[in-house]
Amino acid sequence: MDFAIKAEHLTKIYKIYERDIDRLKETFHPFHKRYSRDFYALEDVSFEIRRGENVGLVGKNGAGKSTLLKIITGVLTPTSGKIEVNGRIASLLELGAGFNPEMTGVENIYMNGLLIGHNRDVMDAKLENIIAFADIGDFINQPVKTYSSGMFARLAFAVNAFVEPDILIVDEALSVGDAFFQSKCMDKMRSMIQGGVTVIFVSHDTFALKNLCERAFLMQNGKILMDSSAKEVVEVYRNMLIESRGELTDAQAQFQSNLANNLRSDKKFDRENFSKENLERGKEIFMKNATYQRGGDGRATFENVQLLNLNSELINEVIFGQEVVLRMIIRFKSDISFLGMGYHIRNATGIDLVYTDSRFNDIKAIVDGKAGEIYVVDWQFKVELRQELYDIACVISSPVDETLSSVELCDFVPCAVQFNVVSPNPYLSLSGGYVHWHNDLKICRVN
Repeated sequence: MDFAIKAEHLTKIYKIYERDIDRLKETFHPFHKRYSRDFYALEDVSFEIRRGENVGLVGKNGAGKSTLLKIITGVLTPTSGKIEVNGRIASLLELGAGFNPEMTGVENIYMNGLLIGHNRDVMDAKLENIIAFADIGDFINQPVKTYSSGMFARLAFAVNAFVEPDILIVDEALSVGDAFFQSKCMDKMRSMIQGGVTVIFVSHDTFALKNLCERAFLMQNGKILMDSSAKEVVEVYRNMLIESRGELTDAQAQFQSNLANNLRSDKKFDRENFSKENLERGKEIFMKNATYQRGGDGRATFENVQLLNLNSELINEVIFGQEVVLRMIIRFKSDISFLGMGYHIRNATGIDLVYTDSRFNDIKAIVDGKAGEIYVVDWQFKVELRQELYDIACVISSPVDETLSSVELCDFVPCAVQFNVVSPNPYLSLSGGYVHWHNDLKICRVN
């Protein structure tokens, strides 16, 4: 069989009662009078997903996405129709689903492994990787009833990702995890897709869906309204959202028209505020995030990376159009004659949207750095990105030859800083691009 999932004319009907007593009256009525009306959560849904295919699922709340996923995973049975699943399936549909709250995290790992068909010896080999990916510390040995929602998400994804399923289904459950963990999950899903795992990904993040999936279903009123490429489905879905939201409110329009003026500041950033306390702010979070996929020869390293506003305050939320400063604190471990630096701004799926380095700024660099020296490098720029979560990756390197065409990485941190861009303008969350830059717009009537 070449398919992973095949559905034929799936329909799921729920009875809706106006009052609780109507359920009892309908059950015992001698002539089977109906006191209910039918609600079609799914109606005549058919599709086939091939092995190794990655499919997105979008639609407004109540469109039938969760019902479809529960039927695929066997949590629900359809009222009519047929569903065939070919392979081991792992799913993240609801937080804590499949976990026994009285058992510890480790015990639940083994139990979930058994449910998917792995014996204890197999799970013994996977345990270390699962615990490391979940990264919930000593809580792994505590009953899961003591876990926060974020811990649930971490452990659930780690278990489902490392039990090597044939089919992985991920709903919006990941949205409760912290931003750094979400980035790890996206990386892991991409590697699973490359390894041939069939993935069904449900998200309201249309950019993530478009970047992760080749194909997508658009659902509405319990039906598959569109089955096409992820790019085409996302564009139709965005248009539906824009039409349903209508025009900007007066308050939003006023904010948008005055946005540039509100954010403009004559205050100059204090570039000499280099106290030890200031340079170590946020270092604990940076060092934790920096452990993920960090690379380089270590001749010079990032001691800390901070995102600051013009008042020298640490920030993780940026208003569209705001001036910010990316501060790198760099320590030399060896003597280096010429050290360049740069940064990438990436979306949640790891796509580079912005890149710059010192070669683009008149070849500014640290010259003749000595072992033990510490330097502070500040980049000031205006953030004009769509409303979303972003990572900043930071890199320092030294050239191998005079042309700078070949370099040796001293330190590369894929997730040095994370920040959200916010704006009350809803169109910035639905627009077709990530980067918005300033234009001098002129409109002239010529007749």
